[in-house]
Amino acid sequence: MATAMTADLVRVLVVDDHPIVLDGVTLAVHHTSWLHVAGYARSGREAVAAVDALRPDVVLLDLRLPDMLAPEAVHSLRKRSPESKIIIFTAYPDHAALDAALAAGVDGVVVKDTAREVLIDVIRRVVSGERVVEVDHDTSSALVSRKLREHGLTRREYEILRHVAMGQTNPEIAAELGLTRNTVKTYLQRSLEKLGARNRVEALARASQLGIL
Repeated sequence: MATAMTADLVRVLVVDDHPIVLDGVTLAVHHTSWLHVAGYARSGREAVAAVDALRPDVVLLDLRLPDMLAPEAVHSLRKRSPESKIIIFTAYPDHAALDAALAAGVDGVVVKDTAREVLIDVIRRVVSGERVVEVDHDTSSALVSRKLREHGLTRREYEILRHVAMGQTNPEIAAELGLTRNTVKTYLQRSLEKLGARNRVEALARASQLGIL
């Protein structure tokens, strides 16, 4: 049943590189009178173009996209369509990028293997103005800490990598974190060495494979 907040049709943009996810979401909302899948994007760049064209009420955003991680996509989507609600829809609730996505200000988080009723309820609550995180964030943070320890990375090195993953330059990272450019460069170089990477692109790819980013 539609609430006062959902009296009008709620239009959802699904951002995921797996077509089966679109099928699953479409099936999930098929019998929900106030929901409609307005579009589908397979990458962060496609998502930005889609929000420009569709102005969806809700964006269901995968945590790991082919061209960027969700935190970077969130910043771009917010600039283009600040009124759209963003819900992370992920199969990796223990992935380190979830912390960054939450810090970027997403409106909700839900795992992909959740029941249809839970997904619909999360969308309803987010549209109504709630922030809904349907994962154990304390457990997620603990898992991130464990992964960092396993690979010898410090929290500061992880923080630098996270900002690199969001497309920021060393000067931008330095300004945001209150560090000198040389300090940022040093932390980044240490991260590259620990990850066995020759440059920041390799470092991000390696960190993603390890579930650190």
